[in-house]
Amino acid sequence: MDTHQFIQRDETCWEIEAYGAMRVPAIIYADEPLLQAMDQKVYEQITNVATLPGIVEAAYAMPDAHWGYGFPIGGVAAFDPAQGGVVSAGGVGFDISCGVRTLHTGLKLSQLQPHKHVLADALYRSIPAGVGSKGRFHLNHKDMIGMLSGGAQWALEKGFGEERDLERIEEHGCMAGAEPRYVSSRARERQTDEMGTLGSGNHYLEVQRVAEIYDQGVAKIFGLHLDDIVISIHCGSRGLGHQIGTEFLKEMVISAPHYGIILPDRELACAPLTSPLGKQYLGAMRAGINCALANRQMITHLTRLAITRVFPNSQLDLLYDVSHNTCKLEQHTVNGQKKDLFIHRKGATRAFGPRHPSLPAIFQDTGQPVLIGGSMGTSSYILCGTKEGEQRSFSSACHGAGRAMSRTKATKQWQGKTLIEELAAQGIIIRSPSMRGVAEEAPAAYKDVGAVVDVADCAGLARKVARLEPLICIKG
Repeated sequence: MDTHQFIQRDETCWEIEAYGAMRVPAIIYADEPLLQAMDQKVYEQITNVATLPGIVEAAYAMPDAHWGYGFPIGGVAAFDPAQGGVVSAGGVGFDISCGVRTLHTGLKLSQLQPHKHVLADALYRSIPAGVGSKGRFHLNHKDMIGMLSGGAQWALEKGFGEERDLERIEEHGCMAGAEPRYVSSRARERQTDEMGTLGSGNHYLEVQRVAEIYDQGVAKIFGLHLDDIVISIHCGSRGLGHQIGTEFLKEMVISAPHYGIILPDRELACAPLTSPLGKQYLGAMRAGINCALANRQMITHLTRLAITRVFPNSQLDLLYDVSHNTCKLEQHTVNGQKKDLFIHRKGATRAFGPRHPSLPAIFQDTGQPVLIGGSMGTSSYILCGTKEGEQRSFSSACHGAGRAMSRTKATKQWQGKTLIEELAAQGIIIRSPSMRGVAEEAPAAYKDVGAVVDVADCAGLARKVARLEPLICIKG
C-alpha cells in the first residue's frame, strides 16, 4: 500500500480521515514495512467498514491485517445500538469464535526431548484433524442443544475437563444469550460428529518451548519460565460456525434495503442490532461461540489423555483461552461517557487491561493473557492486555501473523513433503493428514509474526510477555 494515502499519527498509527460516505476515520496499526506490504484491499475494506451505521470512534485494522470477507481480517469496529448500530456476519467471520488456548504441561525441554516423537504420534492419533475430520463423540439432539447453550461448561458436565478450567476461559466458558433455536438444522447436522476435532486450514495443536521472556514479573504470574513446555490449541466452531455465517449473510444482503442500509460492498451485509434479524444472528452467533469453547475443551480433554500416556505424572493446567472472531457487548468509554457497545473483532483478539472486572483475580494486576499464534514452524507469543489499548482499539490486539499470500499461491510455491523435511531438520515435527494442507500453511506464506507483535507492543495494544518456539505441530 502507498503510505501517502494516510496521515501518520505516530510510529505505528496510520489514519485515513473520513471522506465520502465514511462516518468515522479508519486507523491501521502497523510500522511502515508492514503497511507497505498490505494489499490495497485492506484500505478499501476498512474504509468501507467506516461507512456502516452506528459505528463509533473509528474503524481499526491490526498489524496482521489482510484481505478478508467484507471486513479485513484483523478488523475491529464498535457499534452503538442507540445510534442505529449494526451487526455484520462478515465482521465476525465464518469460523465463529476461532481462538487459541494455551496449557501448561509442567514439563521442561530436557524431559520432553527423549520422548518427542512418541508424544507427536500419541497426539496425532488422539486429535482428529483435517478437512471433514470426524470426532469420537456423536451429539444427539439433547447434547446439541446443551452444547450450543452451555459451551465449555456443558463439556465439563459431560466429563471433558476440570472445573478449574472455567476460570481461565473467556466468558467463563459459556457465552450468555445463546439461542440454539436460531441455529439451522443444516448447521447442527454439520456439527453432529465434529466436536473434539481441529479441522483444517490454519488450525493446529502445537507443543511449544518458552524460548524468551520479556517481562519476568508478568511471566511469573502467568506461570511461564524459560524452557517450560506448553501446548497451544488453535481452532473454532468448525462446520457449524461456517454454516451460521453463510446463512445469515444471505439474509442480511436481502434485508439491507428494507432497513434502509446502503452497502458499499455486498460482503458487508448487516442488520440493525435491535432488529429481529440482528437479534437472531446474535443468538445464533453466541451459540457458535459456545460450540467453539466446547470444542477446544473437548480437544483439551483428548490432549490430557494423550500426554499422560507418555508422561504419566504430567498435569495440564490451563493458562487461558481467548477467541478472535466474535461480536460482543462490552462497556467502553467514548468521549468521557461509558457506553454499551457491540465490538466486532474479526481476526483480532480481545485484550482487556489490568483491573478489568471480567478478568479472574490472578490477572487483575497484569491484564488479560493475549495469545498470538504463529504460522507453522515460526514463533508464537504471549502478551498481556493494557489500559492504553482500551483507548486505542477498544481493548483489541492482533491475532497472529496474517497471511502474506493466498493458499492457492502457496501450493504452487511449496510442496508439503519438502516442508515437513525442512522443518524436521530444524527440530520441528509435523504431523498432518494432508500434504496440500501443509503447503498452504508454509511459514513464508505469512507475515513476520515477530514484526506484527512488535507493532502491537509499540502501539500499546498489548505488551510482550514471552515467545514460544514450536517443537511438535499437529496440522489439519
